[in-house]
Amino acid sequence: MRCQIVKEKKRNKEKSITLSRRNFIKATTLAAGALGVAGSIGAYRPGMAKSGETSNRLPITMAGYNLDRTRALFDGRVEVDGCDFQIEEQGIGDLNTHVFSGPQTLDVTEIGLHPFMLAYANEGFRDYSLLPIYPIRVFRHKSIFIRTDRGIRGPEDLRGRKVATPGFSSTSLTWLRGIMKHEYGVSPEAIKWFVSSKDSSAEAAGKVSKQESMVPKGLSVSQGPEGKDESDMLESGEVDALFHAAEPRAYIEGHPKVARLFPDFRKTERAYFRKTGIFPIMHAVAIRNTIVEQNPWLPKAVFNAYSQAKQIMYDQLKKMGWATISLPWAAQEIEETRALMGENFWPYGIEPNRKALEALFQYSYEQDLCSRELTIEEVFHPASLELSENKK
Repeated sequence: MRCQIVKEKKRNKEKSITLSRRNFIKATTLAAGALGVAGSIGAYRPGMAKSGETSNRLPITMAGYNLDRTRALFDGRVEVDGCDFQIEEQGIGDLNTHVFSGPQTLDVTEIGLHPFMLAYANEGFRDYSLLPIYPIRVFRHKSIFIRTDRGIRGPEDLRGRKVATPGFSSTSLTWLRGIMKHEYGVSPEAIKWFVSSKDSSAEAAGKVSKQESMVPKGLSVSQGPEGKDESDMLESGEVDALFHAAEPRAYIEGHPKVARLFPDFRKTERAYFRKTGIFPIMHAVAIRNTIVEQNPWLPKAVFNAYSQAKQIMYDQLKKMGWATISLPWAAQEIEETRALMGENFWPYGIEPNRKALEALFQYSYEQDLCSRELTIEEVFHPASLELSENKK
């Protein structure tokens, strides 16, 4: 194998926190049923050309989360054809900052989809293009939390309410506001927004990029009290609800007056998919444009590698998912997911995801975040527009 795994070593507490979002995603992915595969990051060293040897393969650097669907890239079971590659495990906030305002040493990297959209539309960012690979996607109905003593029984009851958010323009929050408007008729203008000065999940979620902290004009958006996180505000009664990508502290600790807006969110999210065909996308993969100019074959090679790694995950779920996932009814969940969403329930490519992509483009423009409504053809690299997977 011609790949080297790199795990950045942090020398102080501050730096370790910057990568903690990685640990959070890893933990929540495992809890949600991600497949465990033996092998520790940093210890594995697939074979590289030995010192003094030459290789005509293209050296590239890659980064992202080590998930069940990407793990075969991290442990060397899958190669990128024609490449000698290093792959680093890093958090999304750091990756966003690295690409949009940092050294840009990564050739291929996981990226926040909406932060990329904002950089492209509002800042003229053109150094990277997207590939239709989506490492993280999440149904978002589960991400609304309420006080149970405020008479909130459904989404329509959020009109006129005070809702706190940590940040404002992340991919997850943009999806949430769009879903509330288009599925339930509750527009962002109907809510009084409060952006908390702290985030109760900060230690787990890590720092965010500036593209995730944009607040549009024309809405009722206030800054929360200094020193209070969104859970403090909900517990004290200063707000009626929260939109939060992660489980906030108030919910994790079991506050007696805090609950999800949709208690049976699995049922609600399955109905949403059945109606819309949308599986919301949070992250994509970006590629540096200059390297593609010199190596026009690279987007296809990268796409195929990610797709192959995902196929290994599918195969393992089918064969041993019931044994390797620490949930009693994992087998039934896998079977029901395939029955509803198809064998390739986590599809890459443009066409299977066109509705989801265009929905987020629409939501961002409607919410006065992106300065214009983007198109698939401009943000995805031209060489990737026709890429597709064989599995249906």
